[in-house]
Amino acid sequence: MKKRRVLWVDDEIELLKSHIIFLTEKGYDVDSTTNGDDAVQRVKESNYDIIFLDEMMPGIGGLETLAKIKEIKSNIPVVMVTKNEEESLMHDAIGSKISDYLIKPVLPSQLLLVLKKILESKQISGQYVAKDYLQDFNKISMRLLDNLDYGDWIDIYKTLVDWELELDIHTEVELRQSLLDQKKECNQEFAKFIERNYKNWVKNIGDYDTPPLTVEIVEKYVFPHLQKKEGPVFFFVIDCLRLDQWLILEKKLNEIFNIKKDYYYSILPTATPYARNSLFSGLFPSEIEHYYPDLWQNKNDDERSMNKYEKDMLQALLDRKKVKLRNDLKYIKIIDPEVGRSFEQNVNSHKNTNLMAVVVNFLDMIAHGRSDSELLKEIAPDESAYRSLTNSWFNHSSLLNTFKVISNMPGAKVIVTTDHGSIRALRGAKVLGDKEASTNLRFKFGRNLKAEEKNAVFIKDPQDYKLPKRGVTISYIIAKEDYYFVYPTDYHKFLSYYKDSFQHGGISMEEMILPVITMESKV
Repeated sequence: MKKRRVLWVDDEIELLKSHIIFLTEKGYDVDSTTNGDDAVQRVKESNYDIIFLDEMMPGIGGLETLAKIKEIKSNIPVVMVTKNEEESLMHDAIGSKISDYLIKPVLPSQLLLVLKKILESKQISGQYVAKDYLQDFNKISMRLLDNLDYGDWIDIYKTLVDWELELDIHTEVELRQSLLDQKKECNQEFAKFIERNYKNWVKNIGDYDTPPLTVEIVEKYVFPHLQKKEGPVFFFVIDCLRLDQWLILEKKLNEIFNIKKDYYYSILPTATPYARNSLFSGLFPSEIEHYYPDLWQNKNDDERSMNKYEKDMLQALLDRKKVKLRNDLKYIKIIDPEVGRSFEQNVNSHKNTNLMAVVVNFLDMIAHGRSDSELLKEIAPDESAYRSLTNSWFNHSSLLNTFKVISNMPGAKVIVTTDHGSIRALRGAKVLGDKEASTNLRFKFGRNLKAEEKNAVFIKDPQDYKLPKRGVTISYIIAKEDYYFVYPTDYHKFLSYYKDSFQHGGISMEEMILPVITMESKV
């Protein structure tokens, strides 16, 4: 490994010879000079990895020398070394973009720590990251052999997502393929777990061994805040939000809110017409069919047309549970940037609103748009880049600014969740059905549907899953893992077109295990 080059600038450099010898023995190549002018010339002529810079020297002082060095090589790390402990000097040095600050007399161990922190921290932390990951990898592999419950699967998924975010930071650690392979294995076992248990969950909703499901979320997480005479309650549903994407958003929101995070399981199919309507109504799709029979007449489950009644459904849930609001329920769906900016500008008008429900469609639009846009595929070619795109959007979004405004409202409560996540669909599965069968990629309903059992869950009786009947002979199939359905007609064309797109409607951890967040203003 190439020696790291250090330049030490100090007018009393002769008194520091023992320190220089110590660093040389530790493998560093140390040059020294006694004044700022020589230091600037050295930086012009040579390449150094780091500079130790004395703050008080004859001629040009440390801060002036620092400024000249930064003009030549702005990215070179500089550590200021001084006897002066005045806070104003520290502020001046930090404002001048120093990398660290040491007070004389300096111990050799302090120097070594600073060098390792600045020059080798990524390599060292990467080694520990690899070691810790392999430990978790083995733990998860062993857990897959156990009889896991829904809480175990939440823990496993959280661990996998945490490692995805960690490896986004430590790109030098070549373990991403190993993580992807393990997530694929977990989703295979998770699909079996859902197939064994889901029917029992929907029949025994609310039992101790049943996870919180979509139909319970509003009553469990939103309603308790409505009777308290504190501040407004905002209920945000960010369509198609995965746990990894929420954790990206959370980094910004931690600065302005106290945040509590819980988890729930989406109903099946994990598609907007089913999951979001169930979220707002507190009803399973078969129950929605009873109260809103017209909703299921559109055979293609068009997402826009099938989510017209969200406010009505939420109001009906309030009435059914005898929850009386102090004033009228408010609702808005943010479907484009202009609506988002308008809501941001007017959100202060809701500081006395008892309940404000907000649907944010942007992430779902990205997921769908990526299938049709070569530009979006280039910007977000994989899940790491997809998270980065989420981060870029949120940092510059009206939604973040809206949250900032709400954070300044005394007593405000914000509940954030989603109706479903999405999965990167990588494997096509051939499906057969008649011409009336639906066109959805991750689930289908119709007559005479056929697919390989390893790829799909077959639902002959929709009532078993509390799904709308739609007709006597109608059945459903739901894709497992990362499969997507393709009809035989133009099979290879559509297999290629939809491969590596983000889809929802099926059975995977990414689509089903969802965060529900409670945020309180710090004001």
